Parts: sequence; structure tokens; C-alpha cells
Amino acid sequence: MTRPSVEPGTAAAAAGAPGSQTLARGLSALQLVASSPTGLTVAQVADDIGVHRTIAYRLLSTLAQFRFVAKGEDGRYRSAAALAVLGASFDNNVRQMCVPTLRGLADELGTTVSLLVAEGDQQVAIAVIVPTNVFYQLSFHEGSRYPLERGAAGIALLASMPPRPGERDLVPLARQQGWVTTHGEIEPNTYGLAVPVRRRSPAPPTCINLISHREDVVVDGRESVIKAANELSAILS
Repeated sequence: MTRPSVEPGTAAAAAGAPGSQTLARGLSALQLVASSPTGLTVAQVADDIGVHRTIAYRLLSTLAQFRFVAKGEDGRYRSAAALAVLGASFDNNVRQMCVPTLRGLADELGTTVSLLVAEGDQQVAIAVIVPTNVFYQLSFHEGSRYPLERGAAGIALLASMPPRPGERDLVPLARQQGWVTTHGEIEPNTYGLAVPVRRRSPAPPTCINLISHREDVVVDGRESVIKAANELSAILS
């Protein structure tokens, strides 16, 4: 199983200015542990963030002291309760409020659906739900980041913002029709459908995204995704 990698820029930040180096390394270690479903050893964390094992042990011990990670009997560190509390504070716990609707949508359509928000010039997945009744399915990690200009989700998020000079033709089209589809912009041979979720400022632009290798799943699922986006708009308003 491939271990999670540090988000782009995190490793560089960990080697940055001395005053922020310890904090950056600690956050890198926390991100790695939180992204691993099976937990990580001290040695694995040390290798991934490029520090001596003694430093990695001190970072993990500090994170464990504050209950962000916990060391299991197998010697591996995993996410702990304080991380859940911290995560719940993001955007007024928007993820937890949206999961029931997203779960119903994923199971209805038999494909992966996700909730994404705009953060700077990137789109960030804050919830990724795979169907429970399908054995094989496309998926990606929560916390995954991509440029706003790529894929259905990015276009839907841009469509929730004021017009920008030089924006792609798909962006005003998404504003007009309330949805957008793309093919192969994030992953080869993958179809995407995204629908903006209407929210009041200062909430970040938000959308539901559906991905599938099958074009018919995207076409046939459009009305269900639009309905789910309307439900979330009401929940989050």
C-alpha cells in the first residue's frame, strides 16, 4: 500500500525559515498521519518529511500530548480525538452537515460524489463519498487539491464567483445553466459533473462533483445531482 505523500509545498515549508521550521515539520507529520488509514511508524514519518527519527519522535510525542495523534500497541501513530474536534470547526462543520445528502446521492447513482470548496486558486475536496453498493469505484483523498481552472468542480466553483477576465467559455456556460460536465481534465478517460451549491458570503464557493468512467452515469445522474445541490443550498443557507 502506498503511503500518503506530503501536500505540495508542505515539505518545502518544513525546510523554510528557522522560526517556523518546527511548526512546519509538526504540521507535516500531522498531515501524514491523518492521511494514513493504517497509521505510520516514527521511521516512516521521519523518511517522508526528511528528518532524523529522533526529531520525528519528538514531533509525534508532542502531537500525542495534545491528543491529535495516538500511538497504538503496534507502534504506529493514528489520528486521535482532538483532530476530529479541530476538523469539525472548519466552515461551521459543513462536511458533517452535507454527508447524509452526499451518501444518499452516491448510493442512488452508484458512483463517487464529493463536496469541494474554493481556496485561493485551488479547489479542495472536503468530503469524498463512495457508494456502499458497488465493488469497484473511482475515488480520491479528502484534502486533495487541484487548480481551479481544471475539471468540472473547478469550473463550477469559478461559476459561483464574479466573472474574471480571460475565463474559459465553460465558466459563463455553467453560470447560465447551473451545471457543467468535462472529460479527462483531472484523470484520463474520466467524466465529471459539477453543480454549484448556493451559499451566502463569506462562505467559500462550494459545489457537488460526480466522477465516473461512464458517460451515461454522468448524463443520467444530472438531475439527481442538481436536486442534491439544492438540498445542500437550503441546509447551508
